[in-house]
Amino acid sequence: MPERQSGSAKVWDIGQRVLTFQRRPLVMGILNVTPDSFSDGGRHDDPRAAIELALQMQADGADIIDIGGESTRPYSDPVTANEELARVLPVIAGLAGRLSIPISIDTSKAAVAKAAIDAGAEIINDVTGLEGDAAMPALAADAQVGVCVMHMKGTPQTMQDDPTYDDVVEEIYQYLQQRMEFCLGAGLRRERVCLDPGIGFGKTHEHNLRLLQRTARFCELDAPILIGHSRKGFIGKLLGDKTADRTAATLGVSLAVAAAGADIIRVHDVKPTVDALTLFRACGAIG
Repeated sequence: MPERQSGSAKVWDIGQRVLTFQRRPLVMGILNVTPDSFSDGGRHDDPRAAIELALQMQADGADIIDIGGESTRPYSDPVTANEELARVLPVIAGLAGRLSIPISIDTSKAAVAKAAIDAGAEIINDVTGLEGDAAMPALAADAQVGVCVMHMKGTPQTMQDDPTYDDVVEEIYQYLQQRMEFCLGAGLRRERVCLDPGIGFGKTHEHNLRLLQRTARFCELDAPILIGHSRKGFIGKLLGDKTADRTAATLGVSLAVAAAGADIIRVHDVKPTVDALTLFRACGAIG
């Protein structure tokens, strides 16, 4: 089982600070300021409610807040950059000087990423793997921020239309390896890039489970690994109840991928995750 030793060289340099992975996986709190996200759409589209939730997640032990203004659930409708900015910028501005942890902007649009960075964001979380906007790689390199590069098969509008792979683990491993090389060629430093196999993005329930079972394989890549499984559809499938509360099941997956060496866990429910990881570590399950 991987240990998070003090001499570990794996870090994530996000520009203004360097994140390390020695104590436990970092917890990235999800803050969707959208009307149509699959789990929490419409709950936090009032900037005041979103700001209060971000501050609460920080108090609950979150290490990063990931703010998104466009739903990427299956078959979701895209929005314009202006609409996305209208949703996220008031929240980022309202958190300026109030958060001590970094803000991540969940977007595939370079214009949104730039405005968010200017407002205080330190990380770009791009579900298209920097492929959705030709201007994004240069922006990320010039801004000298952290970048999360995710695998997605197709687009949110097409990704669940019978996704197929010969070997889902190795194909996504190779994709992430190639995207890292692309990032380096685009001027990004290796230490600035985090990789994400993209649970739920162009995968069947069986594919998702296989990827989670092989988390350790992705940890062989020379980059921090983020796993984003929170409340997703495969959990309802495995539970045999699509309407079941998925909090406890999400925690189960979080502990499993933590034990396998994942560096960042992206979740809606921050406090239960932080508490579970704290006790998991205290019992010797992670270094």
